[in-house]
Amino acid sequence: MSTIERITSTEASSVPFLSHATKVAGLIFLSGQTPVDSSGNLVPGSIKEHTAQCLNNLGKVLKAAGSSWDKVVKVNIYMKNLDDFSAVNEVYTELIPDPKPARTCIGAARLPLDVNIEIEAIAAT
Repeated sequence: MSTIERITSTEASSVPFLSHATKVAGLIFLSGQTPVDSSGNLVPGSIKEHTAQCLNNLGKVLKAAGSSWDKVVKVNIYMKNLDDFSAVNEVYTELIPDPKPARTCIGAARLPLDVNIEIEAIAAT
């Protein structure tokens, strides 16, 4: 059986009851990141700033897990308002390196802390 390693980054969002990522058998499963800082405070701004914060948090977790955006194979984005799709894509396109990973975007009625976006990912080690 493969060894399971739990990853936590002190630089990403502060959530005491979960691991930021779980590493197993060559893959890293990253928990969803919301637009909060390392102190657990919601960052101010629009959906663009919130998207950037989620991606920034994921980048910090990837680094702590010994991976990077170049190794991300799947991204799932959950948005409270699908009218924000274009704005989210604008930031995503700017911050995520090519070639882009596979991606799913889902409308969600409500997200933790009543935020407008949450993003999770799967990466290779």
